[in-house]
Amino acid sequence: MSSISNRELFLNHVAQTSPAPIGLEIVKAKGCSMWDAEGKEYIDLISGFSVANIGHGNTQVIDAVAKQANDYMHLMVYGEIIQSPQVAYAKMLTDCLPASLNCVYFTNSGTEATEGALKLAKRFTGRSQIISFKNSYHGSTHGALSVMGDEYWRNAYRPLLPDVLHLNFNDEKSIGFITDKTACVITETIQAEAGVNAPSQSWMKALRKKCDDTETLLILDEIQVGFGRTGKLWAFEHFEIVPDILLLGKALGGGMPLGAFIADKKIMHTLTNNPVLGHISTFAGHPVCCAAGMAALKVLINGVYVKNVFEKEQLFLSLLIHSKIKSIRSRGLLIAVEFEHFEQNHAIIKRCLSNGLITDWFLFGSRFMRIAPPLVISEEEIRKVCRLILQSIDEEAL
Repeated sequence: MSSISNRELFLNHVAQTSPAPIGLEIVKAKGCSMWDAEGKEYIDLISGFSVANIGHGNTQVIDAVAKQANDYMHLMVYGEIIQSPQVAYAKMLTDCLPASLNCVYFTNSGTEATEGALKLAKRFTGRSQIISFKNSYHGSTHGALSVMGDEYWRNAYRPLLPDVLHLNFNDEKSIGFITDKTACVITETIQAEAGVNAPSQSWMKALRKKCDDTETLLILDEIQVGFGRTGKLWAFEHFEIVPDILLLGKALGGGMPLGAFIADKKIMHTLTNNPVLGHISTFAGHPVCCAAGMAALKVLINGVYVKNVFEKEQLFLSLLIHSKIKSIRSRGLLIAVEFEHFEQNHAIIKRCLSNGLITDWFLFGSRFMRIAPPLVISEEEIRKVCRLILQSIDEEAL
């Protein structure tokens, strides 16, 4: 009797999210590399979508996971029992943030952070209107989907949240729609899935001022761009503003599932009454995940990885020169390489995979190739990656 392959089991028993999954069977990952079941090495150019900022298999994170798992794992519903990894990580995070971002609500994921933040904004302001921006991505649960900036992804799941306005990002006219009826404005600090679309500093400052003038809460989503990805620990530092609520995820857990929304204590406290348990979760802030995340953040801030992001970005830009490349947009080690059209980009991405590079495209920028490697990537690895990308372009000259 013939055995069933893991690929067949994967396709038959694991829910699929696309008609053509990548389907690699990875058995080991370390640093910037992964190895499949046949022993082939791949360089990870997407960091698990900005999760593995300090690379795969960091020993300090692994040790923290093992220690905490040995001490205890799940104890009780979130927020009722003092769990030292949650407390220590919340303190560490807030020590790295402006004074007004002093209270952390841990979640299981980035999209759950979006859900919690939207509820918090409506509860605190007593208003219902939410403003978001076209080509934005905040997760795929119902509330997060409601503020996603693309009708293609929203349409199949209507009706969604009412009273949501989708406006143009980095457009002065959009700011005029914020009024004293607006509960919150939610935006990515830098739009990742739009192919690294960064706003002007003047627009961000005007957005912050209009929110202040109308007592509207400003939610900044740094789920992808936080934790040093853009060359600063937090992307909002580039714009000299501070959000009312900050969304984190991806790298927050050091490879373990974890999200968070962070605000001032006076705002967050409204979730404790009318109704009590205004936001609740069984596994949010899991102690093992918090221990892993804290270990990862220690590695990040005690090393030179964030400091060296700009230099590594410039090396990528200096090497990725080819007649088929139309443009490159970047903020630190979040890079979008533009090709003529999606078909060309997709063919090059597939060729990269066969040449040992794992990359992808962007949800709202399908002609852009995603390059977002672990921040620990070396100069030698960057040079190898760029050689292989250029080789892949030449091999797929559409």
